[in-house]
Amino acid sequence: MREDTAQEQGLDLEPPVPMEEEKEVMEEMEVEIEDPLPCLSETDTQGIIKGRDLFGYVGIEAVLDQMRRKTMKAGFEFNIMVVGQSGLGKSTLVNTLFKSKVSRKSCTPNYEEKISKTVHLQSVSHIIEEKGVKMKLTVIDTPGFGDQINNENCWEPIVKYVNEQYEKYLKEELNVNRKRRIPDSRVHCCVYFLPATGHWLRPIDVEFMRRLGKIVSIVPVIAKADTLTLEERLEFKQRIRQDLQANGIRVYPQKEYDEDAEDRILNDKIRENIPFAVVGTDKEHQVNGNKVLGRKTKWGIIEVENVAHCEFAHLRDLLIRSHLQDLKDVTHNIHYETYRVKRLNESNANGLALSPLTLENGTLEKSEAESHL
Repeated sequence: MREDTAQEQGLDLEPPVPMEEEKEVMEEMEVEIEDPLPCLSETDTQGIIKGRDLFGYVGIEAVLDQMRRKTMKAGFEFNIMVVGQSGLGKSTLVNTLFKSKVSRKSCTPNYEEKISKTVHLQSVSHIIEEKGVKMKLTVIDTPGFGDQINNENCWEPIVKYVNEQYEKYLKEELNVNRKRRIPDSRVHCCVYFLPATGHWLRPIDVEFMRRLGKIVSIVPVIAKADTLTLEERLEFKQRIRQDLQANGIRVYPQKEYDEDAEDRILNDKIRENIPFAVVGTDKEHQVNGNKVLGRKTKWGIIEVENVAHCEFAHLRDLLIRSHLQDLKDVTHNIHYETYRVKRLNESNANGLALSPLTLENGTLEKSEAESHL
């Protein structure tokens, strides 16, 4: 009746507003209030909830204890390679680093020092336990490197060995039924020994570090640094750093691998000391009533762990106490990943499936191809 009356009188009535449109209008009229709590909204992808915002203790920090217990039970692996000509004290320095007889020369009965005609890589493994933490240490020695009159291509067996360890790991990863924990024989660090000549880098040093720096983390050291005076040592270190930069040689730790400002500050201090001038010994002497590792000379005792005498403590801290896990991470995430991507690209380009036989042949072909560079 009312609608008919309104139409007869010529009045225009607006149609009723639907409930959904009415709700949208009401939402537009609402005043937005910022929520002080760090809750996730529709546009946020990540919220930060700190301890003061929690209702109580959750126990997230206990994951560190869980990781520690698992690591202590399973242990971990660390593989270190020492490269340098005979007589530079490689075995002695490795024994000094781990304060035990872990070098091939020390643990081989009736060992006789012989200069190899070619480079033969030999490794020896030990289980070292300290305060409940177990580490499987593998020391890879390179007898015969740099000992010949003609040292052309003497780095090829070392390059081949490093790539073979990457290949073994890759084959294990590609297996259908993979092991729960893949044995890790990859070289995590290569300590390269430079003779204390006081001059520039030799051509063999430049060529080795230039090639190996692309596939493994290299830490150069000046062997038997006690044969140089402090002034000679400083000048020699400066010349080596100039040679490294001029030849584009990458040594650990590289600047591009620094994750944050804190790492950059720490690694800058390390880079300032590279190459480390070291002295190794496994003998103890009495100094002011205390037993210290040192070398006895006519002029006194050179304390190996005294930073005023040599830089062995800096090398030990880098390899073991501060950067051991980072060396393993760089090996896995950088060097091994680069090798893995290259191998997979090669197999895809050739249209071949990655079978063990294909991988093995690919390794040999690749090593031969690199040896002719």
